[in-house]
Amino acid sequence: MKTLNTFWATCLILSVVVTISVPQKAKACDVCGCGVGSYYLGILPNFNKRFIGLRYNQNRLITHLGPNGNRTPNSADETYRTMELWGAWNFGERWRMMAIVPYSFNERAIGNQGLETGSKNGLGDVVLMGHYKLFDNMSTTRNSKLLVQSLWIGGGVKAPTGAYDRSEQSSAEMGAPNTFQLGTASTDFLINAAYDVRLMDLGLNINATYKINTENKHDYRYANKLAVNGLVYYKFNIQDKVRLSPNAGVLYETQPKDVLYNRFDVAQSGGNSAMGIVGLEANMGRVSIGGNFQAPINQNLADGRIEAKSRIMTHVSFSF
Repeated sequence: MKTLNTFWATCLILSVVVTISVPQKAKACDVCGCGVGSYYLGILPNFNKRFIGLRYNQNRLITHLGPNGNRTPNSADETYRTMELWGAWNFGERWRMMAIVPYSFNERAIGNQGLETGSKNGLGDVVLMGHYKLFDNMSTTRNSKLLVQSLWIGGGVKAPTGAYDRSEQSSAEMGAPNTFQLGTASTDFLINAAYDVRLMDLGLNINATYKINTENKHDYRYANKLAVNGLVYYKFNIQDKVRLSPNAGVLYETQPKDVLYNRFDVAQSGGNSAMGIVGLEANMGRVSIGGNFQAPINQNLADGRIEAKSRIMTHVSFSF
């Protein structure tokens, strides 16, 4: 009964995070997973006290598509590569602090031949988050199988440390997307809930994050964003030296349109996308490595004027 109550309490908390996050005009993401302000958590590295590591993300977009989603002479291929220094520190049994420091390499090629190119490299927006563990339960089922559940809730702040190009916003005022940035020039806030349940070696990890964006000093506000991902994983223990965890799942992101001057919707913004995920995590003592591949299942970005391509993420971390 206790296990069942814990499960339903977790469902209630995750539902609250999702419910307060769904916008009234939910057309969705500021180009989900790409551009500025996207922070994917997923399954964290295996650690007890603290860890530090590097994480690499690569996302691709096609922007300035025609009304029917077809390429035009103005269509642009945009690639966002980000190297992140990230880490977490557990304080006692229930508290955790996490930091993400991104450095981005953005590239853009315009036209079918890619004759006009551009790039932006530099520090992105730094994120600091705090989490509290509501519970971490271990129990035995009727079949004498070990059942483990945990739920973390928390929040954080994103500082405007990345450069913001005002000329990109000027293009957005004429209907273009405002995604080719290193930072948003705004202080934003995050709400997060992470639930993990495991029966012996088979587990499910669910993560929901809602990002509340504020208006920057240039009168531009990126829309609030909801991201929910669920991953099923299985743990293999190889001679008590290496632990492998293949995983697969779905990531859903949604966001209304950006707002300019507190009154005008930005045409090429908003939308939603669902991505299929396959990945592998490996732990060898204090070292953890892993990665995943994300492919679009369904998307409707900027009313069909933007198309998201596949993404990859890899990481290596050290616990101490």
